[in-house]
Amino acid sequence: MRETADELGELQTLLDVSLSRSTSHLRSIIDRQTTATAAQLVEVLTGMCVLTLATVTATGEPRISGVDGHFLHGKWHFGTARSAAKARHLAARPAASVAHMRGEDLGVFAHGRVEILNPQHGAPADDWPELLAYFKSFYGADGFDWDNDVVYYRLHPQWMTVYAPDIAKLVDG
Repeated sequence: MRETADELGELQTLLDVSLSRSTSHLRSIIDRQTTATAAQLVEVLTGMCVLTLATVTATGEPRISGVDGHFLHGKWHFGTARSAAKARHLAARPAASVAHMRGEDLGVFAHGRVEILNPQHGAPADDWPELLAYFKSFYGADGFDWDNDVVYYRLHPQWMTVYAPDIAKLVDG
């Protein structure tokens, strides 16, 4: 768990507000008994979590792909090759949606905007050295040409909800 108390508070507020503003249909599936708190969520989302990433083309057509997701500081972080279509989509249209699902036990859904973390056309994010150290420890320092081959993003969620009908099973497991 890398989240500060402030980051956990912000995540909890986001989860609460998102659920309260969701449709009645979604709230009939996800309620206080079938969701997770921010503290529980960060316990469950450790290491690499496969994300489904949705972007849109220049003509507004949806595209979906898989990425390695890392939930750090209460937000999703993910990377891709600089030459990937999704990198072009996100450079032009930074709105994105992600989902992480574990069968019927867990669903984490978020919509927001991405920021590029590592140097590409300007200065890196302030916390890029910390994140780069994390990614290198996970993938290996020689896993990529970190300056030229990969681009990393952070999703700043504007909406996020969690379906976890038995969160205790996930936290204890």
